[in-house]
Amino acid sequence: MAEPTSITQTLPSPILEGALTAYTKALEPLMGQVLPTSTYAPQIAAESALQQQARTQAGGLGSLLGPQAYQQFMSPYQQEVVQTTLSEFDKQAALQRQGISQAAIQAGAFGGGREGVQLAEYDVGSAAKRAGIMAQLQQAGFQSAQQQALAQLQAAQGLGTYQTQLGQAGQAQQQAILDAATQAAQMSAYEPFTRLGLVGQQLAQIQPGAFPAQSVVYSQPAATPSPFTTGLQTAGGIAGILGKLGIFG
Repeated sequence: MAEPTSITQTLPSPILEGALTAYTKALEPLMGQVLPTSTYAPQIAAESALQQQARTQAGGLGSLLGPQAYQQFMSPYQQEVVQTTLSEFDKQAALQRQGISQAAIQAGAFGGGREGVQLAEYDVGSAAKRAGIMAQLQQAGFQSAQQQALAQLQAAQGLGTYQTQLGQAGQAQQQAILDAATQAAQMSAYEPFTRLGLVGQQLAQIQPGAFPAQSVVYSQPAATPSPFTTGLQTAGGIAGILGKLGIFG
């Protein structure tokens, strides 16, 4: 009769086998999962209202440039000032011209050539002075308007720069908020994978022998003899017994 056969199988520790089984079951649903990438797609913050306003104002700076920019800053009273000043000058000039004529009368030279020469010389000088006064007044008005145009341009440029800087700061803050929301959405979508990845790393770092292995022995029963073999064995046994009894010589 054949001897029974023994099979020895070494299995991992029950605690380790349970952990690997649970890890595999948790990992299986994630293998075919599609990540919602649209929920954490990068976003760009829009321009702030201050940036848009600064751009609009910059487009209007052209009116403060060029040779005719000063005209809008000319004083509306400029012409009145010129007329009043020249009118007073003309009065004074008339009085002085009259004084020349009176002096000629007193000298007995009224209507003479000397008087005519003096009046002609005086008229030329008076006209030159009158023109000089007008030029000075107009130049003063021009310089004042030009300075105001330049000051307005510098103020507008400074305001535009300040608005742009504030707008950029606001846009940067909005961009930081969008980036934080995008990162949070991505972390939420990746959380199951990250968690299982960390668990897998810990399981992979377990050293062999950290948990005792389990040996299982399986005993395989001997094969059942066939009827023919059994008959032979039985016959042999009977013949032996009869021989011992002297039945078979």
